[in-house]
Amino acid sequence: MRKITKNPDEKIIKDIKRATRKPYSSEEKMRRVLDGLTG
Repeated sequence: MRKITKNPDEKIIKDIKRATRKPYSSEEKMRRVLDGLTG
């Protein structure tokens, strides 16, 4: 279950982080996984 934040400042910060998150392509995600598996 998600923790409900009562502080509106935390919600604003989370919204900003969510909006500025870099969208990775599926190719980039696979490259990261394979790099992690190979060491």
